[in-house]
Amino acid sequence: MADDGGSSSNLLVIFGITGDLARKMTFRSLYRLERRKLLGCPILGVASDDIDVDELIKRARKAIKDAGEEIDDEVFDRLAGRLDYVHGDVTDGELYHRLAEMIDGDYRPLYYLEMPPALFAPIVENLAREGLVQRARVAVEKPFGHDLNSACELNERLHAVLAEDQILRVDHFLGKQPVVELECLRFANQALAALWDRHSVSEIHITMAEDFGVEDRGRFYDKVGTVRDVVQNHLLQVLAMVAMEPPVGDSADDLNDKKSEVFRAIPPLDPDRCVRGQYRGYTAVDGVAKDSQTETFIALRTGIDNWRWSGVPIFLRAGKSLPEKVTEVRLFLHRVPQLAFLPHRRVAEPNQIVLRIDPDPGMRLQLAGQVDGNWHDVHLDSLFAQDFGEPETPYELLFHAALTGDRGLFARQDSIEETWRIVQPLLDKPSEVHQYEPGSWGPDAAQSLVRGHRKWQDPWFPPQTQPGQ
Repeated sequence: MADDGGSSSNLLVIFGITGDLARKMTFRSLYRLERRKLLGCPILGVASDDIDVDELIKRARKAIKDAGEEIDDEVFDRLAGRLDYVHGDVTDGELYHRLAEMIDGDYRPLYYLEMPPALFAPIVENLAREGLVQRARVAVEKPFGHDLNSACELNERLHAVLAEDQILRVDHFLGKQPVVELECLRFANQALAALWDRHSVSEIHITMAEDFGVEDRGRFYDKVGTVRDVVQNHLLQVLAMVAMEPPVGDSADDLNDKKSEVFRAIPPLDPDRCVRGQYRGYTAVDGVAKDSQTETFIALRTGIDNWRWSGVPIFLRAGKSLPEKVTEVRLFLHRVPQLAFLPHRRVAEPNQIVLRIDPDPGMRLQLAGQVDGNWHDVHLDSLFAQDFGEPETPYELLFHAALTGDRGLFARQDSIEETWRIVQPLLDKPSEVHQYEPGSWGPDAAQSLVRGHRKWQDPWFPPQTQPGQ
């Protein structure tokens, strides 16, 4: 078994460089790193398309432009000069013979697998047979497994040839600026740290809404559903950052230890405390079974059985074809007692702390003010782009972290297996699927889940990002 030694990679090998992820995210991120002079290694693309490197460069330029980046020819030429390409079948050992001829012993490669999960282990095993993993790191995209058993099996196969610190399990939500900044926001600010527990917080809501359907991914999505697609990974990872204790040091393991403690304290999800939905028209999408029971929406209740969060209900919801594309975390604080000095003793609405993750990241503190005897919301807003400058994109952060060996932005084996344990009951005994209209906030049954608690709130939209603008 090898060990990457913690040093920076000096070769980036991207399997699947002609695929959708490369077109939408990878080339743009590499271009932005090149512009910031943070990219210092050759890039070898591997895919089945029978093209040459000149065609790859043309595709890269188009992808960067289509992603909305203004192309600086000098920067792009530097990036293009790093590119090389090998085409072949990733299940054919002959491809790896050719790679071995190109990757000599002086390289410390980062293999980035933008491939279907079923190919992760075969690719890594073929690389190992050619002696190409001794000084390497391997990054794999989600989903990591299809359930708890398959995730454990995949970990076992990868660990047969790789050490744990050579494996980078990618969840792009861990590269989003507010998620990265949450650790500092929580623990570097006494104003927040003093409020961040069961004594001040009455409940937590996390919403991940998408305003589009499955589009052309019907065949893929119908085998996955919302629980596998975003709950097991994105939402639980965000919840861990919201709920964890402060790390004892600055290493990746220090951070991941605290996240893993949160996961271990979350009981398996109860199907009776979740509402599954499917938007009307989903079964007409190409590749979707006509009698499909796959959920495109989920709302659920959970909790964390530890000292900090005991008794605090946590509600998660996520779905497609909802009114807006937005991800946010909302903490409701306890109500204050009745105020005897006011003529009308109606209790003020509880304060809220809102962290907007995507798009247009920011934070809102909602307070209560009294005007003419009536309560009014008072909002203290921070937009991160204004306060911190233009944020790095998630994949920009993740590629740089992967190349430099910073494992803090990647999920560890125990966390992956714990999050599958948490959601497994929803996969084993899925509840009824409720229909909902596209453009709504999901099925009406989702409202019953929060009965007796704070209602689902309309997401916070900063003024320049109001819906319809």
